Amino acid sequence: MNAWLYGPDGYYSSFPKVGKEGDFYTSVSTSIFFGGSIGKYIVDLIKEDKFSKNGTVIEIGAHQGYMLADIIQFIYTLWPELIGSLQFVIIEPIASARKAQEEYLKASFKDALDIKFLPSFEGFTCKDAVVVSNELLDAFLCEVVYEDNLLYIKEHQVYFEKIDKELKAKAKNLGVYKGEISLGFEALSDSLAKTCKRCRFISFDYGQEYPRNDFSLRVYKNHQVYPFFSLTSKAGDKEQLSQFFQKSDLTCDVNFAHVKKAFEMGGFETLRIVSQMQALVDFGIDYLLAMLQEKVDERTYFNEAQKAKQLILPSFFGERFKMIECLKER
Repeated sequence: MNAWLYGPDGYYSSFPKVGKEGDFYTSVSTSIFFGGSIGKYIVDLIKEDKFSKNGTVIEIGAHQGYMLADIIQFIYTLWPELIGSLQFVIIEPIASARKAQEEYLKASFKDALDIKFLPSFEGFTCKDAVVVSNELLDAFLCEVVYEDNLLYIKEHQVYFEKIDKELKAKAKNLGVYKGEISLGFEALSDSLAKTCKRCRFISFDYGQEYPRNDFSLRVYKNHQVYPFFSLTSKAGDKEQLSQFFQKSDLTCDVNFAHVKKAFEMGGFETLRIVSQMQALVDFGIDYLLAMLQEKVDERTYFNEAQKAKQLILPSFFGERFKMIECLKER
């Protein structure tokens, strides 16, 4: 999976497009009101003394930088003075993505903002942070287990061999006997705990609040979804795995019970795990749409409202996607 996605010729090394012209859609590419709702929530946290006016807003894995731009724009709309007091940071390990983010955000805000673009949390500290991400957790590397066996791939052929003791113990602890075990949640929690004295982590992704105990590993290409094992030699004449290697996205469902456990081990309290629909309604997406309706013509409002609806409708992003919010106090 590392070679497929993150190697020198991996899928993400080419900075793939997202949206209509890419392989998949995200909430960010669907509507500005996704980032806008997060921006409103940040403003509300400050009003309620739950986040500092001088705090740091951090996005991890920002792809093009659109979400942070939307967050900033809506914070400015709701409380302009905050743009001069808040700090904004992007953590992005992929150099090509980091360059694209810097170019886009500097073109958007000129010299009005000094945004930091960092490859990791190493050497960076802050007193009070809101850390946000969208479809970050599903991009973590994973291992695929089936009872006492672990999936391997060699020359585009798959096979299972006995699992090692450490991973077997982790699978048992998580209650996973068939499916994917994401790697790196614990390291992420540890990094945030060390970086920020007070830290609120807000992350959106697709998945469920329990282990599925079934394979969810799949490939996205040109908005088509292919279950991973349908592309292997087990599919007979339809074997196509080599055709998708490094040319498509490879992902799996997020087990939010695992995320919760990893962050609680790092000293965080899990505040809630809710559907994206519930989260965005709680954040105030309806309020933002009402603001828009007062300022624009009917056609513009209708077009933007239709896009925003996709974020919350159960048949689109509303139920399939979840939000986890965790907090570590000082």
